[in-house]
Amino acid sequence: MSDDTTSHYRETSESKVEAIGGRFGYAWITLAFFLFSFVGHWLFGWFSFVSEQRQHNQPIEVSQYVVQMSRDTLENWQSEFLQLLWQVGGLAWLLYIGSPQSKEGDERKEAKLDAILRKLDPQEADALIERLDREFHRT
Repeated sequence: MSDDTTSHYRETSESKVEAIGGRFGYAWITLAFFLFSFVGHWLFGWFSFVSEQRQHNQPIEVSQYVVQMSRDTLENWQSEFLQLLWQVGGLAWLLYIGSPQSKEGDERKEAKLDAILRKLDPQEADALIERLDREFHRT
């Protein structure tokens, strides 16, 4: 890969990141999804609470609603966070101990690419491989 191609790739990927919302675009999108779902949860929870209170001829009190929705929200978050912690923590642990299921096979892929480079350009392949290893901190 020439330096022109590498610099073009960096410019293209950087401009894509800028277009989506900058360096923290993923965080902003996640925050927007969270706020949308949180507001929707509480809004539709209010409709359900009002309907339920009317069915039982009970007064509609905001304090009761806040207690009920807070309980439901925290219960839901507890469940989701425990699940997420296990998925992330468990995966990190399995990757750390090197379980067979967590092997990515990067060495095999790199060996294949090195062989292809040596076939395409036998004179310059070793220099190119060494330069790429230095550039991507593989040595």
